[in-house]
Amino acid sequence: MKFNFEQVHNYYERLVFEDVARISQEPRYHEFSADMLADVACLALNRLPVRYVRHDVDMMFYMTEQERETIERSMNEVLEFAFAFVEERTARSARTLAG
Repeated sequence: MKFNFEQVHNYYERLVFEDVARISQEPRYHEFSADMLADVACLALNRLPVRYVRHDVDMMFYMTEQERETIERSMNEVLEFAFAFVEERTARSARTLAG
């Protein structure tokens, strides 16, 4: 029997990647490098629950409005944390190297 697991993925990955890309367009984050944005995505994903799915639409179909709101709130919180964390660590590293 042959198995195809190529469709299996963490539901939050696409959401996080899209939000990191969108938020990075804000003037405040124009100085973030690609590596910094990857770090933001990793930090955010590590703070979210893992939800493996084959098709994102299946997940959305079975979610209640409350679950959608919880996901949106969680995404906002973890992305805010991740951007602030990477920004602070980068600033701290720059101060250490300069000083």
